[in-house]
Amino acid sequence: MDKPVIVALDFADDFECINFLNQFPKNQSLFLKIGLEMFCQYGYPFVKRLRERGYNIFLDLKLHDIPNTVKRTCQVIAKWDVQLLTIHASGGAEMIAAAKEGLAGSNTKLLAVTQLTSLGQVELTNELQVSLPSQDYVTRLAKLAFNSGADGVISSALEVPMIKEATNEDFLCVSPGIRPKSAQVGDQKRVTTPSQAKKLGSDAIVVGRPITQAKDQYNAYMNIEKEWTK
Repeated sequence: MDKPVIVALDFADDFECINFLNQFPKNQSLFLKIGLEMFCQYGYPFVKRLRERGYNIFLDLKLHDIPNTVKRTCQVIAKWDVQLLTIHASGGAEMIAAAKEGLAGSNTKLLAVTQLTSLGQVELTNELQVSLPSQDYVTRLAKLAFNSGADGVISSALEVPMIKEATNEDFLCVSPGIRPKSAQVGDQKRVTTPSQAKKLGSDAIVVGRPITQAKDQYNAYMNIEKEWTK
């Protein structure tokens, strides 16, 4: 990956999504995230439609099931020519390895979700009963994913330096929870600006509402890309 800004398609329907994409020049390379909401509504035909328009696809399904089920699901997705796919690192080493095996022969890179950016230390300790500090927990899951064959992780940019140290510089760190200084934090707990994420070593950033809910969506994207790449 060439350090892309990945746009999370937070739209109510596919018509609204296509109208958003039509604001961009046809030759502009875009990397798009399709999450559970849009995938459950429109499925593979929607993925195919966007690939046919030349867009790179991050299919954010966060698979988490028994290893055989995950492997067989990944064998299906391997035929779809998507660039990124997510699973949950907390599914364990066997599940991660099974997912990677299911993607064999494809160019799809496997990313493991460490800790959702909507979860902070309070939720980790009180609700999930995880005794480790948040950053230590994220780093441990990242190392598990690395040792199990994943290509990278989804993590807050704040944990990227420790993840890179625990794995290696080629292990991808894709960071959600990105907010320009002027944007609302919303339901995210661990956020950074694009420039902070760059300094921390993120390989890609995922941005949704600060772009898709902006009054001028195209300029919002371009401003974030400028801050990310400068």
